[in-house]
Amino acid sequence: MFSVSEIGIDLGTANILVYSKQKGIVINEPSVVAIDTETKQVLAVGFEAKHMIGKTPGKIVAIRPLKDGVIADYDVTTEMLKAIMKKVSKKLGFSIRKPDVVVCTPSGSTSVERRAIHDAVKHTGAKNVHLIEEPVAAAIGSGLPVDEPIANVVVDIGGGTTEVAIISFGGVVTANSIRIGGDSLDDDIIQYVRKTYNVLIGERTAEQIKIEIGYALIDHEEETMEVRGRDLVTGLPKTITLKSTEIRDAMKESLLHILEAIRATLENCPPELSGDIVERGVMLTGGGALLKGIKEWLSKEIIVPVHLSEQPLEAVAIGTGKALQFIHKLQKAAK
Repeated sequence: MFSVSEIGIDLGTANILVYSKQKGIVINEPSVVAIDTETKQVLAVGFEAKHMIGKTPGKIVAIRPLKDGVIADYDVTTEMLKAIMKKVSKKLGFSIRKPDVVVCTPSGSTSVERRAIHDAVKHTGAKNVHLIEEPVAAAIGSGLPVDEPIANVVVDIGGGTTEVAIISFGGVVTANSIRIGGDSLDDDIIQYVRKTYNVLIGERTAEQIKIEIGYALIDHEEETMEVRGRDLVTGLPKTITLKSTEIRDAMKESLLHILEAIRATLENCPPELSGDIVERGVMLTGGGALLKGIKEWLSKEIIVPVHLSEQPLEAVAIGTGKALQFIHKLQKAAK
């Protein structure tokens, strides 16, 4: 049975989410840590640290310890997880003693990267740590029947990676993981504004632009947005007006890479499962699934129905939480 001390963690590049069966999503915070570079002390985690990005004095740096869905800085990730676990035990109103934890890993991660994730979670005092592939967690969290012999296609566009997988009978039949996600789109916008307007904008501003006037490669009614940044010629603050069409074009290359990964995965699909895909279509999850027009654009390009998960941002976390029953079930089936 699902005991009180069983939790699921979505250790994402952009956000870290923790799910418990009793209370659902208990933590949803940015994967950012503020550190004092002199003492190596962790000063803040999550929202508190995100608000510090680009605004801190010299000796305090706000960093994201996860890059492209995997651990870039092991010690800082461990500290961040410890801080998150403290918050979880406060929220759940009990001290989590040695919980069972399910954590997701990108399907393209190496055994060394998986080991690092496993060890980092174990260091927070977890009793057992189960790893589950991100697309499988996203499929479970989106309510797809992953344990049945039917093709379930999931496209999970996260902050650091995009995972495309065909899942059947509890496992990944074929998958592609590319290190392009929401962060790449933000970066495209920063580079575009820099090249075209000679203005430097920060990560948070780029993300805001993407959310407000970012579109997938579809025709739409043009929208505009005023943006402030630093003029690279004069060094002074400057306000510019951006159009949604130019932002769409700035993100074009990254979006086409995502489309390519989806096509490559569908091409590797066993013929027996192809019929299911035509009928059931593709499930979109992750923060990138919220980009305006992406559902319409993808269904036009791959000519199969495209569905948006009910809770795209939380699907992976919900899936990790619910995965424990699947893990026990699948382990029994494997015996």
